[in-house]
Amino acid sequence: MSKGGESAVADVEFSASGVRIERFTRSLTRAGQVVVKDGRLSLLTSSGREIDSAPVGTVSARKWWFIAADSVIARVNGVRYRLTMGQRSRRRDGAAPLRRFLETLRSARGRRD
Repeated sequence: MSKGGESAVADVEFSASGVRIERFTRSLTRAGQVVVKDGRLSLLTSSGREIDSAPVGTVSARKWWFIAADSVIARVNGVRYRLTMGQRSRRRDGAAPLRRFLETLRSARGRRD
């Protein structure tokens, strides 16, 4: 617990593990992590090493019709990454991580304005 009685987890707006992160056809990790915290998106390897990060306002992410249903293309610092968030990581309420990720980015950008 932090001083104000809030847990440190409350600062994390989105977190998904077991994410396949690819740059074009090159796989960077098959069990990575995507974290949106304090207005910043971070792509991490399975060991926690940072692949890339940027302020949420500069990140674009879009679901394309020609890629798998559980994948999204995200542009971070001008680099395109394919993020595949498997359906096995659904929450109990049924929300798929991909949909929550896109909603989190959209709402975080809205708060900046």
